[in-house]
Amino acid sequence: MTSNAAPAPAFPGLIDRHWRRTTLVLWVGIALWLMFDRWNTVRWLSLSDTDDNMRLMQVRALIAGQDWFDLRQYRLNPPGGFDMHWTRLVDLPIAALILALKPLVGMAWAERLACGIAPLIPLSVTMVALAAAVRRLVSVYAWPLALVLLMMATTTMLMFMPVRIDHHGWQLASLAVTMAGLADPQHRRGGASVGLASAFSLTIGLEMLPYAAGAGAIIALRWVWDRVEAPRVIAYGGTLAVGCSLGYLGFASHANAVARCDALTPVWLSVMVTAGVLLCVLGLLSPASRAARLGLGVVAGGVIVAGFAGIFPQCLGRPEQVSPELQRNWLDNIREAKPVYTHPFNVYFPVIMLPVIGLVGAAVATARARGTAAFPAWSAVLLFTLLAGELLLWQARASAAAQLLGVPGAVALAWIILPRLLASTSVLVRVFGTVAAFLALSGGFAGFVVKWLPIGQTTPLIKSAAKAGATCPSYSALNPLNRLAPQVIFTFIDLGPRLITMTHHSAIAGPYHRNGTAILDVQHAFGGSADQFRAIARRHGAQLLLICPNMAESTVYRARNKGGFYDQLARGKVPGWLTPVPLPARSPLKLWRIS
Repeated sequence: MTSNAAPAPAFPGLIDRHWRRTTLVLWVGIALWLMFDRWNTVRWLSLSDTDDNMRLMQVRALIAGQDWFDLRQYRLNPPGGFDMHWTRLVDLPIAALILALKPLVGMAWAERLACGIAPLIPLSVTMVALAAAVRRLVSVYAWPLALVLLMMATTTMLMFMPVRIDHHGWQLASLAVTMAGLADPQHRRGGASVGLASAFSLTIGLEMLPYAAGAGAIIALRWVWDRVEAPRVIAYGGTLAVGCSLGYLGFASHANAVARCDALTPVWLSVMVTAGVLLCVLGLLSPASRAARLGLGVVAGGVIVAGFAGIFPQCLGRPEQVSPELQRNWLDNIREAKPVYTHPFNVYFPVIMLPVIGLVGAAVATARARGTAAFPAWSAVLLFTLLAGELLLWQARASAAAQLLGVPGAVALAWIILPRLLASTSVLVRVFGTVAAFLALSGGFAGFVVKWLPIGQTTPLIKSAAKAGATCPSYSALNPLNRLAPQVIFTFIDLGPRLITMTHHSAIAGPYHRNGTAILDVQHAFGGSADQFRAIARRHGAQLLLICPNMAESTVYRARNKGGFYDQLARGKVPGWLTPVPLPARSPLKLWRIS
């Protein structure tokens, strides 16, 4: 499976025979460094993303005794709250760390340390799986280079940073295991790896559903091309069906027991079980004719698609199933849900370089592997890398996965080019040529390009919004609110999850589609008249109004609704029924009591 174009390293035992142990030792070192480097974020519990705050609130509720299958968040849109579409699978390591650390350091520090350590656990899985994939695809000595490139994949690594506790790291770990399974020469082990990784990922959420579907299609295509792949298909189908069934039974919430389209509900469970069973049947039949195998595969795919469309027509549109108004005013405007090329050049250029290089490298490696045992594996990885690139053109949120999947191809290209440069008789080529080639092949040069080219420079408005977005959700800004008795605070949608995490107060809404009615209420309140705001606030039982001037969400209200309630408030026109509540002198927040 592997090629040995580069010479063996000085310590082959550590690199080859003890590669797992060495990888884990490296992981420990990286984890310690990241904890040291990000210590202030751990110390101040700086959960910058709304999802990380909601994840911690979900864990707190579990530890406090909330039912395992009840994922309703009662402190957003109280008293009824709203159901999250997540599961508790990712809650488990966080809760376990908190409970283990609590007797040693107390609850507050146990939460901080758990939030720092938890994202590093899926990083270990990702590193081992990526190393395994590159060993199988390129060389048994190439995996350290893969880990170096992973560390340089900035968007991917952001998902593993301390306090990044939401599910993205575990989803990427599942993706790395999937890639290792596609590259595995052992059919049954490879198929089972992909099936279990897909089931694990789908149990967490549907974000990686396109990758899971793509991996299944690739495995089926390999079987169509060569019937020797039948054991892989059978192992994949069986583990996918059983894994999704166990994931649903063990983790699906009460709210996900109905035919919704945004999680592993009976809708997607039936699809995955049916697909798994059909693949097992196809693998067992495995007719000798390639045309017959293709025909069976097409029929099986048709059954799945037709059944899905006929039984669950409501899921043919967007899985969130939100109202047209909510989609128009909120969902369609989420930046990470837009194609990567719609973002500023200085944002998207560094992001796309590694996926592009990885795709080129995978194509070159696949072409070079023709006629060898490595060709099926490289073909599968090439298709998977191509899928990641296409998804990146659909939504920018696919960038972390695209960078991760670009690593094997980039390593393959480097394994061809770098040895030639290092073997040059010219010292200039050996030193400067190697450095330049590494920066090019890793995508590291993109950072220099966006730094020195006057393209997509940050505007004053963006700078002020970024400053507000960093200061308003901080511990020092929100902690003074705990001096007030617990009550419902009307605030921005994007500030709601952070508010309930850092204080004992409740909020109206968070940026989650199942909270759609409350989201629209907040938008209508800030965008309409002062009287309309007051009526909506009363309906939700809000006693306080909290705003963060210049926060990104506030600029939307001012731009869309000139003369609306928030626009007037920002210009100093405060109605008489709002009474200022004093905050510390340098607070970036403004607070009023609603009468």
